[in-house]
Amino acid sequence: MNTQLKSKTIQIDGSIGEGGGQILRTALSLSMLTSIPFELVNIRAGRKKPGLMRQHLVCVQASERISHAVVEGAELHSQKLYFQPQQVQAGKYDFQIGSAGSTILVLQTLLPALMIQAEPSDITIHGGTHNPMAPTADFISQCFLPSLEKIGIQVDFECERAGFFPIGAGQINATIHPWIKQTQYTALDKGQLIDIHGYATALNIPSSIADRELEVLHNKLNLTQRQRLNFQGISQGNTAFVVLNYEHHQQIFSALGEMKKSAEKVAHDLAKEVKAYLATDAVADEYLTDQLLLPLALGKGGEFSAQMISEHTRTQAAMIQRFIDCEITFTESKENHWYIQVNV
Repeated sequence: MNTQLKSKTIQIDGSIGEGGGQILRTALSLSMLTSIPFELVNIRAGRKKPGLMRQHLVCVQASERISHAVVEGAELHSQKLYFQPQQVQAGKYDFQIGSAGSTILVLQTLLPALMIQAEPSDITIHGGTHNPMAPTADFISQCFLPSLEKIGIQVDFECERAGFFPIGAGQINATIHPWIKQTQYTALDKGQLIDIHGYATALNIPSSIADRELEVLHNKLNLTQRQRLNFQGISQGNTAFVVLNYEHHQQIFSALGEMKKSAEKVAHDLAKEVKAYLATDAVADEYLTDQLLLPLALGKGGEFSAQMISEHTRTQAAMIQRFIDCEITFTESKENHWYIQVNV
């Protein structure tokens, strides 16, 4: 190994903050963006099964492939990883997770590096699309990507097959276009609520489960529209989600069915989450807040209001500021939400 490069390597303790896989994914994204190598130790030290799991390993392998990186420690259960990117290359890529691991998290790892290339990239990823510990494909298409469009990032996204735990076997396709026109992000006011749409699907299980969820959601939220969706795929699973359309923002909340949880309870808990958001003036929910920080730091910065600041978000901000010269500040507002500023 080149000791001169090694001396410039960023050292990261994977047990800091919330200590999960997000530290690894963010480090991979930032390393490919800046060409700065990193060494990560104590990977997922705070988890029951520490080290690299299958879906984390695919993130490393996919990043290695698109950036022709020099990598050490890329193996299952490894708690130490060295990653030195070379040249990120746009192109057509196909990645197999080989389990129900999240396809969305792999996409989000690769997206920042590929969107700053001069040519578009076509990405296909096989695995899970609706995972308990990751954004769902619906969140990406209905909330995350529409938010990115406001700063000039264009991604064509399709969930071709849904993949639920434990089988997975889902597939997402994405075309990542070059980020040509960067715009500063300002989202302090979501405007008037226009409508509330409720959706549910039951894949290879009784469709009545989705219907029961929609009935509860309608009773609790007075939906403008409700619809049972027909997903394709070989796995079995259920999801319900609610899309809130405001004048200036679109927010989604979703829930996954569980073996020992009734459809009514799933929908009731989801409605409670939606009501908590409806009661605040904040624009971004907890998860969108976390995911907006890196795109804003890469572009022209911006400001937005957030429902809450999680440990996950604080860890993300700390990681970004280690690689990129920017300032991310969190200020608690009197209106019971947070104000976030990203200065570049």
